[in-house]
Amino acid sequence: MTGRERALAMLRGEPVDRLPCMPITMMFAADRIGARYIDYSTDYRVQVEGQLRVADEFGFDYVNTMSDPAVEAADCGATLAWFDNQPCAIVEEQALLADSATLLKLPSPDTIFGKRMENRVAAIAEFKKRLAGEKLIEGWVEGPCAEAADLRGINTMMLDFYDDPNFIRDLFDYLVTLAISFAKKQVDAGADQIGIGDAAASLVGPTVYEEFVWPYEKRLVDAIHEMGATVRLHICGDTRRSLKEIGTLGCDLVDVDFLVPFYSARNQMGPNQVLAGNLDPVRVIRNGTTADVHVALSACRREATPKYIVAAGCELCRDTPLDNVRALSEFAAMFTH
Repeated sequence: MTGRERALAMLRGEPVDRLPCMPITMMFAADRIGARYIDYSTDYRVQVEGQLRVADEFGFDYVNTMSDPAVEAADCGATLAWFDNQPCAIVEEQALLADSATLLKLPSPDTIFGKRMENRVAAIAEFKKRLAGEKLIEGWVEGPCAEAADLRGINTMMLDFYDDPNFIRDLFDYLVTLAISFAKKQVDAGADQIGIGDAAASLVGPTVYEEFVWPYEKRLVDAIHEMGATVRLHICGDTRRSLKEIGTLGCDLVDVDFLVPFYSARNQMGPNQVLAGNLDPVRVIRNGTTADVHVALSACRREATPKYIVAAGCELCRDTPLDNVRALSEFAAMFTH
């Protein structure tokens, strides 16, 4: 099976020749080709070379188009701080929506498509041309909670859930419309799967998640499915309070961070949800031995059975020992589904 065939078969619940291996790499991929991270983040040609290098060198079944969470925010007009060899950062002191009334002055969300979004679409088109179906191609959009935190400021957004819930609903509606439009451009360019990064959603309680976040994530997931693509949900952090609700979104793949016991995710989401993760990318994969990685993966597979994709809980650290990265795909190759 090709990597693309293997990953899609797992997501459909079909037999595979071995477990898919789909860890998130960004700075690690840039370093493998000796590229500055600012170039990896802004030049699709550099990103494509980095992703193709790690997918080939380490036997990964996919390539991804993540670089940082500020792609949509930048094209909406947010102020960013740039660094030569680190991801860019949102300048929260100059938050675009510090004044909530600014939302009414922004362009229609389905018309926003600037330089950074264009760069991601160009990466997908290049992957499509060069991979010829060998690897699954994963696009990426920010989820409503994460994007709202980028544009409004995370502390202000958290207060809005209580102080101005109507504004939060208007903002989330705007951002999901933007994400759907961006996802469609990526799918049209050749993305097989769209990842949704909604890190800030792990910081809200279950009541807020169910009332405010879940309905908009669900709308986004359903829209991507209507485009013919699969969905990967990535929420960094401790999501234990919302696992059951996350399991009802209908995502094809849910990443589980190392803060969440895999058995909790499996018990709360049920046997049909495909799960990925949840190795600690620092203490286990970066700082451990290859034996440590295999032991941890064995526990993951046991707790996440029957539907499991090999990955870390979050992005692989840039200075992870190469043998430990190889251990991920070596482990995956030991098992069929």
